[in-house]
Amino acid sequence: MKIQSSFLAGTKIRTIYFGGGTPTILSQDEIKGLFEALNQSFELDNVEEITIEANPDDLTEQKVKELKDTPINRLSIGVQSFKAKDLEYMNRAHNVHQAHDSIKRVQDAGWENITVDLIYGTPTLSHEQWQENMQTVIDINVPHLSAYGLTVEEKTPLHHAIKKGKQLPLDEDKSKVQFEMLMDFIPKNGLEQYEISNFAKKGYEAKHNGSYWTDEKYLGLGPSAHSFDGERRIWNISNNIRYINSIKKGQLNNDFEVLSQEQRFNEYVLTSLRTKEGCNLDYVKSRFSPFLVDFLTFSIKKWLKNGEIEQKRNFLVLTKKGKLVADWVASELFYIN
Repeated sequence: MKIQSSFLAGTKIRTIYFGGGTPTILSQDEIKGLFEALNQSFELDNVEEITIEANPDDLTEQKVKELKDTPINRLSIGVQSFKAKDLEYMNRAHNVHQAHDSIKRVQDAGWENITVDLIYGTPTLSHEQWQENMQTVIDINVPHLSAYGLTVEEKTPLHHAIKKGKQLPLDEDKSKVQFEMLMDFIPKNGLEQYEISNFAKKGYEAKHNGSYWTDEKYLGLGPSAHSFDGERRIWNISNNIRYINSIKKGQLNNDFEVLSQEQRFNEYVLTSLRTKEGCNLDYVKSRFSPFLVDFLTFSIKKWLKNGEIEQKRNFLVLTKKGKLVADWVASELFYIN
């Protein structure tokens, strides 16, 4: 924090996010110590949202009480599913009972700003069960939902188990159908789809995530954390021991790349199309070269014609059809030199 204290100089810090693992393993004193250090290095008078990620099995009555006595005002609970076979398939540490109890416990303690994560497209989740999972979110009155199709990363235990035939492989068609169910059901029940994977009641949209999607500066603290200063993407070394040793010397072991205008253009197209507002053509014209403006104008024609994109005033917005192939559409709009 001390080394990076000038990184956000001149920028109003609006959000803080404790994530990238299981930060609720920290004690109340450790969390308060982090806030004391933050206050010494940064100007936090304008902070609106402070989120911490938590697993359901961590949210004991004592832990919830401790968290309530810190500046944290938003909880992100990694439920993933309310179905036992699903949780077993994803090798989660918590069970269905803990998933329900943890949410009720934080609500009873007075938390309102809560988000839960759900995953769809697993081999163990039928369409009927996915419908029940979504209904549960509505029934328990959670104001924010993040929902993702399961992906299997290489070198993970699940990837290894699938290769060995010990676990069922993914079904892309099932994932597509369940995403369509998600887009139909959740908005009809009061949570707007403000980003492809995120749904919220009015006023409960994630402010922190929004900064990633709208090209704002952000600072990442800790090993492997990423930062963006408006021109460069910076990432800290991911090796814990080497990270700690460099900090002890008053240095920061990191690397960076200066983003070209083409890279910035591609990232803006990718992130903006995922949001309900869409890609702002006025912003594109003010930020990027006339060549890239012309490139985008030409490239979107087939998507407008085929119905994956629609133009609303000066914004390009994905239709429901387009959201099903969002990454493909965005990649086809990238400028590759």
